[in-house]
Amino acid sequence: MGEDVAAHVRDSVDAIYRSDSRRVLATLIRLLGDFDLAEEALHDAFAAAVEQWAENGIPANPRAWLISTGRFKAIDRLRKSARFESDASALDRIQATEGPDDQEDGVEDDRLRLIFTCCHPALSPDAQIALTLREVCGLTTEEVAHAFLAPAPTLAQRIVRAKGKIRDAKIPYEIPARSDLPARLDTVLHVIYLVFNEGYLATSGASLTRADLSGEAIRLGRLLVELLPEPEAIGLLALMLLHEARRASRTTPAGEMILLEEQDRTLWDQAQIAEGVELVENALASHRFGPYTLQAAIAAVHAEASGPGATDWAQIVGLYDVLLRADPSPVIELNRAAAIAMHDGPEAGLALIDAILVRGDLTDYHLAHAARADICRRLGRNADARASYQRALALVRQEPERDFLAARLRELPH
Repeated sequence: MGEDVAAHVRDSVDAIYRSDSRRVLATLIRLLGDFDLAEEALHDAFAAAVEQWAENGIPANPRAWLISTGRFKAIDRLRKSARFESDASALDRIQATEGPDDQEDGVEDDRLRLIFTCCHPALSPDAQIALTLREVCGLTTEEVAHAFLAPAPTLAQRIVRAKGKIRDAKIPYEIPARSDLPARLDTVLHVIYLVFNEGYLATSGASLTRADLSGEAIRLGRLLVELLPEPEAIGLLALMLLHEARRASRTTPAGEMILLEEQDRTLWDQAQIAEGVELVENALASHRFGPYTLQAAIAAVHAEASGPGATDWAQIVGLYDVLLRADPSPVIELNRAAAIAMHDGPEAGLALIDAILVRGDLTDYHLAHAARADICRRLGRNADARASYQRALALVRQEPERDFLAARLRELPH
């Protein structure tokens, strides 16, 4: 019977760790004021749970028990530390800090604090991403390193430096004031979208997509919408879901890239499309939407078309017109030009792409040259298409994309 109880407790502790460890950590960081001390306290608390719950039973509120135990374990750790004098001020502050908040709202506020702290603009973009995946999503350092094809020691140092910057610069562990919220939320959304994009279309390497990364980004997007249902957070979640819905159709079993117009739409995830479309409609209805919602609206038009010929290109061009006013950028101009090529004909699209390249914008962006090559191919301008394919091949870093472009180049008539 004793072994059965111990096994049940271990299973329960494992389940609680998976579901609640990030919530517990977020509150411990607030109470202890230090990432590393909070992580040590988190593991101490779960280790104590395995021992004590087997004897005393699982408490009615396991999360509150873990937070309280972690706090006391940290205090004990500081008291016993050989650096007691240097830790004395930290000990006094922790003991004076208000105890764990058992209320759900308090814990969720701590999760928001953690997200905004990890995405603080004082940190470099690389540090924001690494710290968010490590602390908010709970990935190990090795998992974060693998996700970004970086050596684990390099990633570990990046995370250590980010924590040091938070400590030394006294970056506050708080939800921004309402006046600062729009700018700070933009940074958080940008970090989440960078993580998603790396999973949706990896910047380099042998795999076109990384399901682990895009899945983490969607999980983070859901958490943000749950905690802070602002229209642009909803729009970003919609955008990620609508793109993710096409994952199964984007590559062949051998990993070769398949363009949107050639994808098998029966493989698209209709549940994700339905959820994404509903989220887009909710965000648009707020009249406080921005670029992510507009991109999601464009993705929704593609997702709801029964086939390439049924795509409402006029609506897509109109949405790109609005998006370009809201968020002017050469990449959005390029995407709009590709849509105009479908709506008004390839010559109209090519003129716009050439104008972008003549300005010097996107000269080193392989997708601009790939788009130009494709339009030239459709127009029968094979020499121009060949030159653009060759330029795109010189710039591309992603192996499936390189293979796709090389195949298109070989298919051109000589």
